[in-house]
Amino acid sequence: MDHERDLETEGMMPMGNNGKEERTETRSGLERLREPLLLKNNRMNTTSQLAIIGANVCPIESLDYEIIENDLFKQDWRSKAKAEIGQYVVLKWALALLIGLSTGLVAFFNNIGVENIAGFKLLFTNNLMLSQKYYQAFAVYVGCNMVLAIAAAVLCAYIAPAAAGSGIPEVKAYLNGVDAPSILAPSTLFVKIFGSIFGVAAGFVVGKEGPMVHTGACIANLLGQGGSRKYGLTWKWLRHFKNDRDRRDLITCGAAAGVAGAFRAPVGGVLFALEEAASWWRSALLWRTFFTTAVVAVVLRGFMEFCRAGKCGHFGEGGLIMFDVNSANPAYSIPDLLVVIFLGVIGGLLGSLYNYLVNKVLRTYSIINEKGPIFKILLVIIISILTSCCSFGLPWLSKCIPCPPHLGDQCPTVGRSGNYKNFQCPPNHYNDLASLFFTTNDDAIRNLFISGSDKRFLLSSLLIFFVAMYFLGIITYGIAIPSGLFIPAILAGASYGRVAGSLLSPFTVLDVGLFALLGAASFLGGTMRMTVSLCVILLELTNNLLMLPLVMLVLLISKSVADCFNKGVYDQIMEIKGLPYMEAHAEPYMRQLIASDVVTGPLFTFSGIEKVGNIVHALKVTRHNGFPVIDEPPFSDAPELCGLVLRSHLLVLLKHRTFTKQRGMTGSSIMKKFKAHDFAKPGSGKGIKLDDLDISEDEMEMYVDLHPITNRSPYTVVETMSLAKAAVLFRELGLRHLLVVPQTPGRPPIVGILTRHDFMPEHVLGLYPKFNPHK
Repeated sequence: MDHERDLETEGMMPMGNNGKEERTETRSGLERLREPLLLKNNRMNTTSQLAIIGANVCPIESLDYEIIENDLFKQDWRSKAKAEIGQYVVLKWALALLIGLSTGLVAFFNNIGVENIAGFKLLFTNNLMLSQKYYQAFAVYVGCNMVLAIAAAVLCAYIAPAAAGSGIPEVKAYLNGVDAPSILAPSTLFVKIFGSIFGVAAGFVVGKEGPMVHTGACIANLLGQGGSRKYGLTWKWLRHFKNDRDRRDLITCGAAAGVAGAFRAPVGGVLFALEEAASWWRSALLWRTFFTTAVVAVVLRGFMEFCRAGKCGHFGEGGLIMFDVNSANPAYSIPDLLVVIFLGVIGGLLGSLYNYLVNKVLRTYSIINEKGPIFKILLVIIISILTSCCSFGLPWLSKCIPCPPHLGDQCPTVGRSGNYKNFQCPPNHYNDLASLFFTTNDDAIRNLFISGSDKRFLLSSLLIFFVAMYFLGIITYGIAIPSGLFIPAILAGASYGRVAGSLLSPFTVLDVGLFALLGAASFLGGTMRMTVSLCVILLELTNNLLMLPLVMLVLLISKSVADCFNKGVYDQIMEIKGLPYMEAHAEPYMRQLIASDVVTGPLFTFSGIEKVGNIVHALKVTRHNGFPVIDEPPFSDAPELCGLVLRSHLLVLLKHRTFTKQRGMTGSSIMKKFKAHDFAKPGSGKGIKLDDLDISEDEMEMYVDLHPITNRSPYTVVETMSLAKAAVLFRELGLRHLLVVPQTPGRPPIVGILTRHDFMPEHVLGLYPKFNPHK
């Protein structure tokens, strides 16, 4: 639609050209009233309606978290019996239970898959190394990694591009009110599970924790679809969940369950959902989220007991028993606190630099990924070869260390998973760098957290490992595989934490293994900018509650230092992807503007009883999802705002052809013909499209009563309200449309509509470039 067309149609649509004869008497007065609006709102919102989801560019739209209180909804609510309300509450808890069970099963399957695939790969390579067939071992190692990497990349490139990356920014944006195709689809769930297993087993410096959050959200979305006609799931109980509000709550539970499944940290999962993922929170949701994560913890605990009997393969136990390996007693004094503060400052500086470099790499990769699936796969192959060369080549730089005598046959590790890799060393020696590189990421973290008295690392080995993890983590995130940032951050942070512990050992009594934990906390705080949830997750991971004060201190300092330079990594990724995220606070420059300053056109309105042709025309020439409804004489004394009608509801009404030849009130017949669930949001289907409608020319001249489907109580603000207040109201209530009404009588009853994109900095600063975005 070109610019001239926008100016012609703005503010003109209660009455397209076809309706002029019927309303000649009131027309001139209405046109005179609408003229200032037409002249004022000739600006348009040019913010992008596209975003990068996973590794693909997709159209986005907002979610309807507001309850649409139209006449049909009220009729349905009044007719509900107590038994139906009870069923709804029971079903909410039942779905929370199912989300917990399903996510726990997937977490177990993930761990077993990674441990066994990676374990057999490493065992085969290690056997060749023991036979001194080094070139063959290198070829097998690189080949296995490349096959697994290609498998993950093909799944992401061809089946579900939305599954690439962490998934946490997409889930966070969804819970803020941003929807996109395939973001939580069943195909995305499938690729997220298997792509994550293949990617982590391929030796990439990625974790399965971020993808597990996305996986939990996908499971919750699948269970909360409200049934599916395609698969015959039309049980009437499920109709309760055919709305964005209930789905949002279930997906919050799913995100928390994902963290609980990945880290075996149920309380940390709840706090992660509260602090990082969810934009709206209430006590009832806290209960259900806690229940969901508790179910995940019970499921994982049961499988751990099952695996201890050796029924999960040779390497099946390690992935579920996290990093509770350090039994050192943390005694500390004032000098130790100064060392911890220093570590927090270093973590903040390194974390902010990490975010800056990830930002640059993601922008570069997005250009490559846009060229097509083949280029995505080639990029994955290049990073796989580079990672394999580092993992196999760098341990050769390390010296062989004699095994501690008290370990007996535990050192060196031969033919099993363990902490003392022999690599190229003679008998009774181990290679400390191979123990970090030539193993799974989980085992590498266990090695770094181990007490200094139980294992010695050369300073040079730790520095090499830190540099490798830091830069491999940066260049790996953004390729077309499911990849989390938690594990790379823990690996890099723990390695420099152990270096700091070794260098500062004359000044502190803390064990180097505890320094590794504090280093991991400082780097996580510097990159992700979370505090409470990270603190609890790390304590649940390491089973060391005595470290609580020091972990709290280091997280607060690292976050404070890093915030001086840039945003958290997930906020940066959302910005790069173009996801219009509404912050909890308004920008300072918004206090200098009022709501009407950013309202954009064209504004299309409908009469309470509108001509079918006008509705079809408006739906064709715009992508708007909400339209103000205005009652006009003879149905009211003067033009007045009736409410807001949704595009999806109009399409349902048009599809069922509830038209009349005469212009009159027919709401009662519509109320008898429809139920509220007929207008409910479709599940994974696409719903009714305008192209699906076949309306004849005669029907175009007929009328339809919009009153029964009009939300009679939309949220409105007066045009002189501060834009900062309007932004906070919009975000806190989870709105999709906020109607702006005039301050003085005698003007048109509606000034415009504010949507999410009207609050975006690029739109506001585009209209008013004189404002400083930081003031």
